[in-house]
Amino acid sequence: MTTVLALDYAAALIFALSGALAASRAQLDLVGFAFLASLTALGGGTIRDVLLDRNQVFWMADPTPLAIACGAAVVVFFTAHLLESRQMVLTWLDALALPIAVAAGVRAATELDQSVPIVLLMGVATGCFGGLLRDIVSNEVPLLIRPGKLYVTAALAGAGTALLSASLTSNPLVPVLACIAVTFVLRAGSLAYGWRLPAYKPRPPRS
Repeated sequence: MTTVLALDYAAALIFALSGALAASRAQLDLVGFAFLASLTALGGGTIRDVLLDRNQVFWMADPTPLAIACGAAVVVFFTAHLLESRQMVLTWLDALALPIAVAAGVRAATELDQSVPIVLLMGVATGCFGGLLRDIVSNEVPLLIRPGKLYVTAALAGAGTALLSASLTSNPLVPVLACIAVTFVLRAGSLAYGWRLPAYKPRPPRS
C-alpha cells in the first residue's frame, strides 16, 4: 500500500464519520447518510486527482474508500443518538481528518513532480473541499469560512511545512508527519484556544 493510499483511507474514514454526523443533524435516511458520508470522504481527493490528471481517481482505482465511507455511515446512523453534542464531535473529527487529507494531497502532487504552488494548492484542496461540500449540501455555514477559526491557513501551513521538511531530509515519512502535526496543532489551537489571524476591519469614513 502506498503512502498516499494509506492517507486517503484514513482521511476517508474520519471525514465520512463527520459527513454522517452532518446527515444525522439533517435527519436524513440511511441512503442520505451514505451519500453525505461518501461526498465528504471522497470529495477532496476526487478534486485533487481530477486536477492532477492522475490515472484514475483514487476511489475508482480502488473502491475501498467508498466502502469505508458507506460502512461509517451505517455505524453513525445507528449510534449518533448516543452523542451529547454531534456538532462538537463533527467539528473535532473534521479537525482530525484535515491534516491527514492535506498530507495526502501534498504527497500525491509531489510524486508527480509538481511545482511548489501546485503542491501547496493540492494539499489545501484535498484537505478542504470534502468538508466544504458536506457543509454546503447539509445547508450549514461551512467550517472553512466561519470567522476567527484557522482552517485554510492551517492547511496551507501544513503543506508548506511538508515541503520544507522534504528539502531537509530524505526520509519520506518526515514531511508527512510534519504536515499532519502542524496542520492539526493550528486547527486544534483555533478551536480550543481561539487562535486566529487578524480579521479585516473597515476603516471609519473620513469626516
